[in-house]
Amino acid sequence: MLVHESAWMPTGLDPEVPSAARVYDYFLGGYHNLAIDREFAHRAQETMPDLPLILRTSRRFLRRAVHYLLDQGITQFLDLGSGIPTAGNVHEIAQEVAPHARVVYVDRDSVAIAHSALMLEKNENAAALRADLRVPRDVLRSEVVLNMLDLSQPVAVLMSAVLHFVEDDAEAQTIVAAYRNALAADSYVVISQGTQDSAGEQGEQVIRLYDETDSPFTARDRDQFTRLFKGLELIEPGVVYVPQWRPETPEDVDEHPERSCAYGAIGRKPLY
Repeated sequence: MLVHESAWMPTGLDPEVPSAARVYDYFLGGYHNLAIDREFAHRAQETMPDLPLILRTSRRFLRRAVHYLLDQGITQFLDLGSGIPTAGNVHEIAQEVAPHARVVYVDRDSVAIAHSALMLEKNENAAALRADLRVPRDVLRSEVVLNMLDLSQPVAVLMSAVLHFVEDDAEAQTIVAAYRNALAADSYVVISQGTQDSAGEQGEQVIRLYDETDSPFTARDRDQFTRLFKGLELIEPGVVYVPQWRPETPEDVDEHPERSCAYGAIGRKPLY
């Protein structure tokens, strides 16, 4: 069913600049996107036909990661750069298994937060916060986070397909370290990140296209990605292409997992 844009568009939105969050929403089958976002998505897919598959594969990694964390007894989740609500949100995955699980979504995009808040109106164990993940102090000291999560107990911080919008390696490492340092022992950090290691010229062209959006894209190689987990213990199988991270069935990984163009891993904060 089509939804008129005026029903969800916040005031002040620039309809002439594509939004990375809204492009992602479009590729996942959502309707919170504009003509400029759809036009950009079509251009990007023409350049890299696998792009919708790549984004869906990343989303499936997030689902498997949340299930793993639930198995470890984690029931608190801080989802950074959560994006526009779509099927398979973290609270839906977590609360299906543990109804008392608590989730805070964080995004700087006004559309994403407006729709997250609407979706969560009747959910007492989930909330949305409009904030910039690059300022961890503002996120961690916010009333929303402090009311919803007990940071003295283990928490999972999720950074799924978001740190490739932080250009500088040192800044990305500092951001992860700030959240890690604020967490209790036995907390976890989940990261997935776009890479150009296997993308070739198509990947370079898509990255250049993202310079037109509100969130330019920065790919990282395996070593750069691994350094994001400094101070954390990597959970097996370590740093791998996202389809290779604990697939549910052998059929979930084809002969070319590198087509996902993204690394994924989970790190645990040790007791010492």
